[in-house]
Amino acid sequence: MIYPDVDIVIPCRNEQDYIEKCVRSFFENDYPKDKIHVFVVDGLSTDNTCEILDKLKAEFTQLTILRNEKQTTPYALNIGLKATEHPLKIIFGAHAIADKNFIKKNVEILNNYNDVGCAGGIIENVYENKTGELIGKAMASVFGVGNAHFRTATKFGYVDTVAFGAYKNEVFDKIGYFDEELTRNQDDEFNYRLLKNGFKIYLSPEIKSKYYVRGNFQKLFRQYYQYGYWKVYVNKKHKTVTTVRQIVPLLFALYLFLGLLVSVFVPMFVYLYFLGIFFYIILAIVFAFKQSKKIAEAFKVAYVFFILHFSYGLGYLKGIIDFILLNKKPDRSKIKLSR
Repeated sequence: MIYPDVDIVIPCRNEQDYIEKCVRSFFENDYPKDKIHVFVVDGLSTDNTCEILDKLKAEFTQLTILRNEKQTTPYALNIGLKATEHPLKIIFGAHAIADKNFIKKNVEILNNYNDVGCAGGIIENVYENKTGELIGKAMASVFGVGNAHFRTATKFGYVDTVAFGAYKNEVFDKIGYFDEELTRNQDDEFNYRLLKNGFKIYLSPEIKSKYYVRGNFQKLFRQYYQYGYWKVYVNKKHKTVTTVRQIVPLLFALYLFLGLLVSVFVPMFVYLYFLGIFFYIILAIVFAFKQSKKIAEAFKVAYVFFILHFSYGLGYLKGIIDFILLNKKPDRSKIKLSR
């Protein structure tokens, strides 16, 4: 096997509890050490992240630390990518850990498939508390996140997007870099452009990483609200709906709001309205029991389903109002990160 040099770009801000494990996971990979180049792009961290990075820099000479004055993820990704020079590049999250053969398996896919511009794998959740475990189980369900295969591991082969993608350098040469207007959905938008330009994305079950699941319902709500909100901005830019699964939470939110409104003026409709809600609850419970056989836990997983669907749908609805109906630029309050 040919071992090309690989650049790993990791956006980072206030990740003192995770950044060391993340960086070490790459330098401990089953790959020639002199071929691994890690670029951590720090967004002006205010905790001990920078001190930890300085210590790691003294240990690993092929670790480069860059500053991201803008603080958002797409700026960090572009700063890191433009500082690299090798043929293959991986984008990764500071809140995650790469598997021992993560680099090698990505390289194998990119070397063996000429039409593939991006390779990726599946995410295994790491739970820090019980709430995080409930969230992780909901996000591993097709009912929770649809056909997001890198979370549900229900398909291996060609897909429409992956998390923590590995890219051939020619992809950036042809389609450019990440859209710096996007606080969220920048990787989905980039992968959409990649597919539109004739490249393919391949997901392999052998490419694995661990992700520390957020253990807070409020942060989860804010995160998925932002996903829905920014997805509309992406759609407006490309003048199309990029994936069908994004529409389902919007329809759910509209049903809750419009159904209640119609029920006020048409009392007979209230029965149909509550029948629809009852049907959703039954589906949520059925899929929740597939994730957990414990009754109390299954009902909590069903509650997480509701958070995922309603927050995304609500954000999408707000995005339609702002970007489509009012033709506004992104609301700056939606730029605050959820972590």
